Amino acid sequence: MSGPDHPATPDDPGAVELPDLADALEVVEGFLLGEQPSLTRVEVADRAGVPLEVAEQLWRLLGFPNQTDDAVAFTEADVQALVLTHDLMKLGILGPDSQAALVRTWGRSYARLAEWQTNLLTEVAVEGPDPQQRLTELAASVLPRVEKLQSYIWRRHLASATNRVLAVDGSGSAATRQAVCFVDIVGFTSRSKTLAEGELVDWLEHFEDEATRLVVDLGGRIIKMIGDEVLFVADEATAAAEIALRMTERGADDQDRFPQVRAGMAHGAVVSRLGDVYGPVVNIAARLTSVARPGTVLVDRGAYEVLSGRSGEDDPTQDDAADAAYSFRRMRRTPVKGYTRLQPWVLRRR
Repeated sequence: MSGPDHPATPDDPGAVELPDLADALEVVEGFLLGEQPSLTRVEVADRAGVPLEVAEQLWRLLGFPNQTDDAVAFTEADVQALVLTHDLMKLGILGPDSQAALVRTWGRSYARLAEWQTNLLTEVAVEGPDPQQRLTELAASVLPRVEKLQSYIWRRHLASATNRVLAVDGSGSAATRQAVCFVDIVGFTSRSKTLAEGELVDWLEHFEDEATRLVVDLGGRIIKMIGDEVLFVADEATAAAEIALRMTERGADDQDRFPQVRAGMAHGAVVSRLGDVYGPVVNIAARLTSVARPGTVLVDRGAYEVLSGRSGEDDPTQDDAADAAYSFRRMRRTPVKGYTRLQPWVLRRR
């Protein structure tokens, strides 16, 4: 055991050379920030020409730890970041209404990404005989490539999102008609109790990987993964229906690792903001998922009418067209939170 009273020795397998680790972290920090910290927050705000209270608000929204006025924790990069932020505010890009939400979204997204990337690099580093040296080498060789790749991915998604928004009506309106679908793992809580931590992570990662592949390949877009649930949207209702049915079919196959799932799908006007979706259509899709039986896909009136080409008031005993891709079974109206008489249909392949 090493510590103040037990110095680390070569024979101690659990020894941690703290000075070496500190040196390694200092090198990595300097590489990531461009230089070693040499400025206080007061000096950063003064050099950027931004009021200190504005700078503090931005740092807080980004999720950075609070610093005292005399703490030397900043670099010239922080000055440039404040200047750029102030420029965006003057240009009207970061207005009073959008500033907090947008900056907070940046902070949360990059914090999660950084945590995952750091864990990955650390796992690779500890496999070698000299983790500190290996971590320093990885920071110098891997991170510049990761940074360029992140910029490329961001630009590609930005181009795609711009095309989607402007293609609607040329106005850039945030509300569009889309299909929204939630897919939820059946029996997640009970299954998770039987798995070791590593097995649980592997199981969830397999679900996320396969769900993402299906959504993207069939023309949908992942909005977010929420633990044991995936939320996606599609411009075409048929694409969303196909994705949901593929997932439930895979979940019903005992030979497939894909877990058993259930799905709820709704179609209508959806508001998109900061990468998320909002509105009654989203709420209805979530409520349908909560009442769907294992292995089934429930759709709302809007999705039913688009997929079937019928009115929701048509005779439910009328046979579906022989050449229709899907069949529907109207269920009883269901009371759910926020909707006392929600009308669902069970969606199946013909």
